[in-house]
Amino acid sequence: MSDNDGGDQAFRKTDLLGRSAEMTYAGALSFLRRRYGRDLTGADVVVSGIPFDGAVTYRSGARLGPRAIRAASVQLAELKAFPFGFDPFDTLAVIDAGDCFIDPHHPDTVVEAISSHIAAILTANAIPLSFGGDHFVTYPILRAVADAHGPVALLHFDAHSDTWDDDGGKFDHGSMFLRAKNETLIDTDRSVQVGIRTHNDSDHGFKVLSAPWIHRHGIDATLAAVKERVGDGPVYLTFDIDCLDPAFAPGTGTPVVGGLTSAQALEILRGLDGLDIVGADVVEVAPAYDVSEITAIAAATIAHDILCLLAIRKRAR
Repeated sequence: MSDNDGGDQAFRKTDLLGRSAEMTYAGALSFLRRRYGRDLTGADVVVSGIPFDGAVTYRSGARLGPRAIRAASVQLAELKAFPFGFDPFDTLAVIDAGDCFIDPHHPDTVVEAISSHIAAILTANAIPLSFGGDHFVTYPILRAVADAHGPVALLHFDAHSDTWDDDGGKFDHGSMFLRAKNETLIDTDRSVQVGIRTHNDSDHGFKVLSAPWIHRHGIDATLAAVKERVGDGPVYLTFDIDCLDPAFAPGTGTPVVGGLTSAQALEILRGLDGLDIVGADVVEVAPAYDVSEITAIAAATIAHDILCLLAIRKRAR
């Protein structure tokens, strides 16, 4: 076979920049057809899956999320990015490092396995973009990020606050951000939660922009509030797909009605240029509950647009 044949960039491509032709309905399914590999040399961003859902409180299945997000990204790899009008891979060197290896039969090893996986990416001077998995995986990611950057602002898109009571050791995707606060992994004075629509007796120092508040005040007011809160320091962006209303993301473990539309969420994300994003994740995609891949496509688009934000920041340097 000729090396000039198109397709299967995931294992045939040698350069981290640029792209070539693919059949959207065939070929190796790395995220956005980026090269697979564990040699992170030269990478600006490393994509990887964190296939763990042992901390769920309702429906399981998010361990299959990374696979679904990769598969749903095929059309996004075809054309210049909308609405940005550029190819992020002209600027941004991105590699898909596959999935973090997790042994679910020894849960005492899970947190360290994920933290070490992310630490290796940060040591390579790359930004981690991770796919869950349930939302608990963000806690060990934050441990590695805080080791590298100090306490970071948390920009948290979700239906749930995930700051309910925590004993410091349990596996619970509803309490890990209180633990992250208590361990000073995040700076709550600079942190904001977007799209919340479940009750918690305390905001624990986070600024909360609830879904009803966003519906009433709109995109521009939301962006102004986020940027004022986060400021110029390092920020970690975490997007639980259940931030979207179940009409737009049915494939998730704990759906809550009244959420953001896909259009609202994307407009907010696309307005975040200028933030110092040092890591990001998209979590809680559970494909067994999805319909026509609409949840996975939304998740892939969110991750794609995060890459575009990182490309804009690199172009501006």
